[in-house]
Amino acid sequence: MRINVDGRAVFATTGGAPFDPAKPVVIFLHGAGFDRTTWRLQTRFFAHHDRAVLAVDFPGHGWSDGPVLSSIAELADWTAKLIDAAGLKSAALVGHSIGALVTLDAAARYPDKVRALGLCGVATEMPVHPEMIESAKAGTLKVQELMTFWGIGNALHKGGMVSPGLWLRAESLAVLSAAKPGVIHTDLVACNAYKDALARAPDVKCPTVLVLGDGDLMTPAAKAKPLAAAIAGSKTVVIANSGHFMMVERPDETLEALKACV
Repeated sequence: MRINVDGRAVFATTGGAPFDPAKPVVIFLHGAGFDRTTWRLQTRFFAHHDRAVLAVDFPGHGWSDGPVLSSIAELADWTAKLIDAAGLKSAALVGHSIGALVTLDAAARYPDKVRALGLCGVATEMPVHPEMIESAKAGTLKVQELMTFWGIGNALHKGGMVSPGLWLRAESLAVLSAAKPGVIHTDLVACNAYKDALARAPDVKCPTVLVLGDGDLMTPAAKAKPLAAAIAGSKTVVIANSGHFMMVERPDETLEALKACV
């Protein structure tokens, strides 16, 4: 479905069920350079179990109109507008990586609009290696290769996906290669620049779960501990044998962690 935000079309999928805003709504936000398809294994469950689902493409990503937004704060403001544009009073927000920073910032600054929070692959800060930023700026393939190599847990570089026939690294590279020029660079710079997570965390008042991978090299689980401690009443779930892309690497475990919160 399409939603109009600031006069531009935003594309969202609904988990294979008609979107019903009368139900509790869960909005899923993807990571840097990716799109709504990241969440296909979780959205279907929620859409068929008494939730309404919107897995959206950020501006300039996937099928959504641009331009790409250049900061976490701008994306959080956009998320608040998305909630309004969908005709909602509030929604649960689930985000991965840059999406997790966006949901955190939105929940802290727009508490009346966010009823629950799922933070996947998150850390107090998310510095990005200069080689990745330079490659993304130059439009070379190195950044895509590093994002997939470092992002996917070591075990799954050798197979073992629970989804038959799914080669995670090849699929991830395909999605990243389809990103519009400048998208990956803008996303990575936004992640690298954002230093407000720990300051925002005490203002998050809704139920919150942090979903982390024990083998995540991009946002190591230990780097999320200060953030978890600063969010009152938050719960942390560390998924075994998972890297940064836990929603695809370990979809069932990620779903179980989210179900208890959103």
